[in-house]
Amino acid sequence: MTQSPKDQNTLAKKARRRSQSSHENILKATVELLEEVGYVNMSIEGIARRARVGKQTIYRWWPSKAALVMEAYTTVVAKKFPIPNTGKVQEDLEVIFCPLFKVLNTTTAGTALAGIMTEAQNNPELAQAFREQFVASRRTVIKTILESGIKRGELRKDIDLECAVDSLYGAMWYRLLLAHAPLDENFAQILIAQLLKGIQV
Repeated sequence: MTQSPKDQNTLAKKARRRSQSSHENILKATVELLEEVGYVNMSIEGIARRARVGKQTIYRWWPSKAALVMEAYTTVVAKKFPIPNTGKVQEDLEVIFCPLFKVLNTTTAGTALAGIMTEAQNNPELAQAFREQFVASRRTVIKTILESGIKRGELRKDIDLECAVDSLYGAMWYRLLLAHAPLDENFAQILIAQLLKGIQV
C-alpha cells in the first residue's frame, strides 16, 4: 500500500526527532565516559551502551572515536562557555577563563582534557581532530573577544592576536599538565590583567 504524502511527512518528522535525540544522547554519553574513564579506556561499544543506540548508528555518523570525542567535547564546551559580550575585554576574558579554570581544577574535566592532550602526542588522528575542532574553536572565541576590543579602541591595533591567544591558553596548558601551581580563578585574573598591560592602548 502506497503511503500518502501526509503519512510520509509524519514518518520523516519522527525519524528526525529520533535521530536528533540519538545524536544528543551519543554526545552526552561520550563526554560522560571521557570524564569517567579517559580517552584510552573508552570505546564505541561503551558509548553505544550508555547512549542506548546501536554501534552502527555511531559508525554511520562518525568515522572514528577521535572524531566523535572531539565533536562531543567541543559541543559541550561551546555551550558552557559561549562568546561573552560585556563590552569590556577584561570582563569578557574573565567570563571565559575564571569558570573554565575552576572546572578544570575541581572536576574530572581537567583530567579528561589532560588525557586527551597526552594521548594526542602518539595518536595522529586524535591530534588532528583535537587541533581542528576543539583547539580551533576555543581560539576563535578568544580572538573574537580581542578583535572586538581593538574595534572599541581598548587594545592596540598592532597586537599579534595569535601570540596573545597563545599567552592565555599556553599558561592554562602548562599548569594543567604540570600541576606545579594552582590553576584557579585567581590565576585567571592575574594572567588576564598581565596580558592586558602589554596590549592595551
